[in-house]
Amino acid sequence: MTTESIAIYWIEGDGIGPEIWNVTRPVLDAVVAREFNGTRRLEWKELLAGEKAVKETGSPLPEATLEALSTATLAMKGPLGTPVGGGIRSLNVALRHALDLYTCIRPIQHYGNLKTPVRHPERINIVVFRENTEDVYFGPEYPAGSVEAMRLIELLHDMGCDVLPSAGIGIKSISPQNTKRLVRKAIRFALNNNLPSVTLMHKGNIMKYTEGAFRKWGYELAEEEFSDVICTESNPQEGKLLIKDRIADAMFQEVLLHPENYHVIATSNLNGDYISDALAAEVGGLGIAPGVNMSDTLAFYESIHGTAPNIAGKDKANPCSLLLCGVMLFTHLGWHGAANRLRNALEATLSAGLVTEDLASNMINAKILGCKAFGEAVAERI
Repeated sequence: MTTESIAIYWIEGDGIGPEIWNVTRPVLDAVVAREFNGTRRLEWKELLAGEKAVKETGSPLPEATLEALSTATLAMKGPLGTPVGGGIRSLNVALRHALDLYTCIRPIQHYGNLKTPVRHPERINIVVFRENTEDVYFGPEYPAGSVEAMRLIELLHDMGCDVLPSAGIGIKSISPQNTKRLVRKAIRFALNNNLPSVTLMHKGNIMKYTEGAFRKWGYELAEEEFSDVICTESNPQEGKLLIKDRIADAMFQEVLLHPENYHVIATSNLNGDYISDALAAEVGGLGIAPGVNMSDTLAFYESIHGTAPNIAGKDKANPCSLLLCGVMLFTHLGWHGAANRLRNALEATLSAGLVTEDLASNMINAKILGCKAFGEAVAERI
């Protein structure tokens, strides 16, 4: 019997990263073993980033890690720390920039019988496509009083703009090519999965030449490349994919009041960060939502929550986000049986009222498990 090995690079992560990895990896291996009976396996190859990388190499993002990922097709990571105020801007942003991971995809839906702050979380089944390579995350930013900030403020004054001399300055940029490749990916996803709509989320009523242009370029792409299979709200057509748009603040209201009307959201970087976290809160929190950052060659799966240093090492972490990354990974590979097996095991665990501490706050008669015990409960149901 020959065994097919699928190489996956992995980064442990900071804070609770090691704990959720120690749970997730054996569960994913068990799913593959059960599904394929030894004919397929996952070959895990560790890379260094974050605190572990600093200790071993002196750098939070070693060149060897970037070199390996530049030719990889699959990778997965735990949360990496992002300092507030000073220091490196963000390891996550650095990885996205270096590897051109231009699309962040976050599917958000309700699982099991989890009780949440909203009355009908089961109505939420939305996939967010977040542009990952521009907006304020990648524009230069200069502190108040710096030479760079003062020079920009002087230039803005010359252009007739009223900016306080004491201000810090950041630049927001959104381009047609990066907008269109994101929207293309979102539309293809919706078509491939027989979903009814794609919504362009923007704040174009105020930021007309960045967010407003995102809306304009999104519609242009849809018409240029998908005119035979799409329609708009002004001309709805049975059986065609509906392309629509919503202003960002209205979108937050809509996902609370009418989430069942939204299926795929395509949006700019900052909006995508906000809306995906808000949607995750509606179904139980960041611990229950996975994500993948994608280039044209690499799918890099990640838990979307933070490092949670206040509970690191206390066996309280929730591994669901990383486990659900496994569902996304198996689906990406075309291993739909493995994806369903893992999803069903997780659903069964949650439906039995077996949850980590963060998911128990809205539930009655929940049995709180530590991170390790939760992983074992999922494994028992594979």
